[in-house]
Amino acid sequence: MTYALTWLPKVLRDAGLNVAEQSGWKTRGHGNMGAVKGVMCHHTVGPLTGNMPSLNVITNGRPGLSGPLAQIGLGRDGTCYVIAAGRAYHAGSGNWQGYTHGNSNFIGIEAENTGYDRGPKADPWPEVQLDAYQRCAAAILKKIRADAIMCCGHKEYRLPPGTKVDPLFDMNDFRFKVAAIMAGQAPRISKIPSKDGDGRPTLQRGSAGLHVRDLQAILGLTVDGSFNGATEAAVRQFQRDHGLRPDGIVGPRSWATLLAA
Repeated sequence: MTYALTWLPKVLRDAGLNVAEQSGWKTRGHGNMGAVKGVMCHHTVGPLTGNMPSLNVITNGRPGLSGPLAQIGLGRDGTCYVIAAGRAYHAGSGNWQGYTHGNSNFIGIEAENTGYDRGPKADPWPEVQLDAYQRCAAAILKKIRADAIMCCGHKEYRLPPGTKVDPLFDMNDFRFKVAAIMAGQAPRISKIPSKDGDGRPTLQRGSAGLHVRDLQAILGLTVDGSFNGATEAAVRQFQRDHGLRPDGIVGPRSWATLLAA
């Protein structure tokens, strides 16, 4: 059965977001949604490295809770993975603005993040991911004709209070930025150039070839020419260490810093 949220990919792409439709997403869900009233924000509490390592869990569930666990997974590079067009088990019992059926009334977004803001598992939110998070929520709210107040954090919805802490960032500030996007007052998405001034291509997860080999050699990795999870993790760490946006994408600024290191 094809479920109701088949409009998700187009709405997100029209907002300028990168979208990856997962196999079988149109028929995935625990039945159909009810009336969609808002968006609920989560973080995955997943691994520290990788763009969307929690994708399989969000899609297929975990022991004691079958998937899907959200309609959308948000990677660290800002990619929106569309997982389900039906209802997802993401909310639990709670209340937001009088709505108490979270799974039926709210589209769930699970953003990849360890859920730690300090210590060895600390996972600072990449600017590109937060920007995509806000734009994703804004696009959905505009589609369903809801105000920014209908974007809530799991920690705000879930009862009793204090049951959940996700997401860790300030939801009032998040909603303020969502409202600005909806009002057309936010800057356009900044696109990374496809190559630098010397013709080196922008590289990211899935890239392959001689330039990936050069990158791996600079980072002291096994050189195989495949931009895999280990390469992405090393790129993110290099970016953090050098004050760059830790998005795992090697564009002109990252290339320049790598070559100067």
